[in-house]
Amino acid sequence: MQKKDSKNTKKIIIMGLDNSGKTSIVMCLKGVKNLSSFSSITPTRNFEINKFRTLGSTFSIWDFGGQERFREEYLTNFYDHLQGASKLIFVLDVQDRDRYNIALEYLAEIIKLLRKFKIALDFSVFLHKYDPDLDFIKKDINKGMIQFLVSEIKKLIPNDIPYRIFKTSIYTIFQKSAI
Repeated sequence: MQKKDSKNTKKIIIMGLDNSGKTSIVMCLKGVKNLSSFSSITPTRNFEINKFRTLGSTFSIWDFGGQERFREEYLTNFYDHLQGASKLIFVLDVQDRDRYNIALEYLAEIIKLLRKFKIALDFSVFLHKYDPDLDFIKKDINKGMIQFLVSEIKKLIPNDIPYRIFKTSIYTIFQKSAI
């Protein structure tokens, strides 16, 4: 539950399997741009709350560790965790093909609970690690595979739950600017 003095704080929940890139996304949202900072990330245990101010707003981002031993507790106490949240982001690692089914099962459980508790919030699915040259680096991941994954996600989410799906990456394409 958020404190009363944080009425203007936007609570965002980030969930997904372990190693899907949730903490990297949080770091990007906080404004970290140095790529070497991402190499020292350790697995999130239970959940971490990151509170920061940017773009004229205060954000409280709840980064839920994705290890199997924590996921059951999140689902059991789902309603309590989502109290006061304005957004839920589910992160799926597109490069981890071997665990697509596990990620989709976890997403299905989350969707069941959203419906059960009639929780209305901004809901997004991030197809994360959709990095530049992905098809060159990971030959087994191609547009057809991604389209199949998107269709599986769409089958899980009923029409009464508004959502958006995004391809995300912490990497950007080379840029240059005059000094």
